[in-house]
Amino acid sequence: MKVLGLDVGDRRIGVAVSDALGLTAQGLETVAVKGHEATVDRILQIVEDHEAQRIIVGLPKNMDGSIGPRAEKSKQFAALLEKGSRVPVQFWDERLTTKAAERTLISADVSRKKRKKVVDKMAAVLILQGFLDHAARHSK
Repeated sequence: MKVLGLDVGDRRIGVAVSDALGLTAQGLETVAVKGHEATVDRILQIVEDHEAQRIIVGLPKNMDGSIGPRAEKSKQFAALLEKGSRVPVQFWDERLTTKAAERTLISADVSRKKRKKVVDKMAAVLILQGFLDHAARHSK
């Protein structure tokens, strides 16, 4: 079963997809946010193209676990996705995934300009891989 992972931001959405067995996450693309309708349409097209059967949306909770303004925006976007999709949408706690993605890229000596282009996609990979690992541990 393929799963799509999203790192939702104000300007860009990082997108990752799992393999058919749901074991590994690969980065797909970064979608520029151009209004809700066009952005939702693009994400749903990716779901269809990759035959994903679930969408995982990163939920950027505050460090104390509370829901802040950024998480509320992610929830609103997820509601729009769910309304237009036939696949379930779930949340995954994504605290610090963008920071982890940036650290990984910095340690790989990726330039600041190139990091900006791929950090959201890499964060989506981390979100999705976390979900997949959790699902694998709890399915046994």
